[in-house]
Amino acid sequence: MNSISRLAAAHAAARSLVASGRIPGVVVALAVGNRQPDICAVGSDADGRPLTPDDLFPVASITKLATALAVLRLVDRGSIALDDPVDRFLHREAPHPGVTIRRLLCHTAGFSIDLSADDAPYEPGLTWEALGHACLRAKLRHQPGTEVLYSNIGYGLLALVVEARAGARFRNALRDLVLTPLGIEGYLGEEPPRAPARIADVRGRHRATALEPFNSAFWRSLALPWAGLITNAAGALALVRAFRGHPPGFLSPPLRAAAVTDQTGHLPGGFIEPLRWERCPWGLGPEVRGVKEPHWLPSSVGADSFGHTGASGCLAWAAPGADVAWAILGARTADNGWLLRHSRTISAAVAGER
Repeated sequence: MNSISRLAAAHAAARSLVASGRIPGVVVALAVGNRQPDICAVGSDADGRPLTPDDLFPVASITKLATALAVLRLVDRGSIALDDPVDRFLHREAPHPGVTIRRLLCHTAGFSIDLSADDAPYEPGLTWEALGHACLRAKLRHQPGTEVLYSNIGYGLLALVVEARAGARFRNALRDLVLTPLGIEGYLGEEPPRAPARIADVRGRHRATALEPFNSAFWRSLALPWAGLITNAAGALALVRAFRGHPPGFLSPPLRAAAVTDQTGHLPGGFIEPLRWERCPWGLGPEVRGVKEPHWLPSSVGADSFGHTGASGCLAWAAPGADVAWAILGARTADNGWLLRHSRTISAAVAGER
């Protein structure tokens, strides 16, 4: 299938998904080989505003691809080594031997999924600086190198390492190391010049308040290095394509190859049930598809395919076997299961499954 055929198939799958009522709207971007992306938009955001191909979205944990790229750029420069202990760069209150840059990138360092409410209360006055200090205080849940445990805390520590080595606040370092070189319109810790798409089905006690995750200026102000990036479909696509060598020279070929290869040694783990697997391959930032089931991606995309998802209802992925990369930005959170159960139809269309 050529790019036009893939886009037409993805557009049809997106229209069907929106028509089903499972999601109010979605933007899909895809790129075959080194061609320019094709982008389509279907439906509306949570406020009923029709979506456009250039709309900004909170891309949640796709942010981790950007954070990983910032770290890898410093590795290429010789400022950081993958097997350096993180305590070499940070003054942590609870140092832990065995917590390395590599293990933080592939979620085998042993930290919990997230900070507790007591560590950093989610309330007015919270800042990235306070969150960073909470990450420094975090204790291990289990020994490094024994399990894959997806962790926001780990990526908070990586952002602090970037700050220490780049000599700049993380949001500025991310701009200089990743966003500007990749030509991405992206915002971290600042209000974008136009309103992002509003995300439906946000749950929790802050729903429909000034602190609502994904949709509020307060949440955007936190500059979360694990979840706070605001970008469009082209930007999300550019992040995953950087791991495919686009543009050439952004990452060195050996480091790029390592980044999309399993770094966990076949360890078990993952997220929370049902997304835990006997083998949980993960690279230096991107998740590796492997043979995981259940999963957001159909097995037809290939065990060597890689990328990331986000709880706001989005996905950025690449399938080397089909030489295609794509991004799906939905206007509904992943909490109701649409991303896990139904986005596969779009991905299958993009990957050329008939």
